[in-house]
Amino acid sequence: MAQIWLHNEMLLVEGKKMSKSLGNFFTVRDLLDQGVPGEVIRFVFLSTHYSKPMDWTEKKREEAEKTLRKWRSLTNGAGSGGAPDPGVISVLADDLNTWGAISLLMEKAKSLLGKSHGAVAQFEIDDFAATARVLGLLNDDAEMGSWAFDGAAKELLGLLTGSLVAARETAKHTKDFTAVDALKSALTAAGVEVRMSKEGVELIPGPGFDPAKLEGL
Repeated sequence: MAQIWLHNEMLLVEGKKMSKSLGNFFTVRDLLDQGVPGEVIRFVFLSTHYSKPMDWTEKKREEAEKTLRKWRSLTNGAGSGGAPDPGVISVLADDLNTWGAISLLMEKAKSLLGKSHGAVAQFEIDDFAATARVLGLLNDDAEMGSWAFDGAAKELLGLLTGSLVAARETAKHTKDFTAVDALKSALTAAGVEVRMSKEGVELIPGPGFDPAKLEGL
């Protein structure tokens, strides 16, 4: 049935062998039912080479979620025409080295996020997204990706949208747009694309979106 057969190493939980006798046995379905996104589970397991023991820990789950949120912020608006990075494909072709591939993606993401706002070319974003999808990450379907902008960050952007709308209305009467410009500058510095039109205001997380920079606004 198969020309190549791979068997991964033991699965650990917080450094201990998973077993029913230790009471630390759970399935992927259990994690999904607990609200852990499937993409996060996949990232944690791919972060270890199949020939090494895989250790599921709460810290790794948190780090995976944090990393994927950054990647999804970076690739927000990415197109489908990107090309996978040949270097990452080469690493994957060497004994299915998923950890090596993820390491390269981390380096690339760090480089892209380190660029000034507006300096990241669209093809770079598209290529990064295409490369991650080879690993089954950053998929477009709701089940895998909608979690990334849920929660506090999404709520904060909603509140700031209201603040900007109110400041804009006040400025129309006072003819003083100082507050509007200051808020727009702060949002842009946090990696948020500000779209203002006659229809209203829209705030879109862009490359380098950092919710922490919005605290206090």
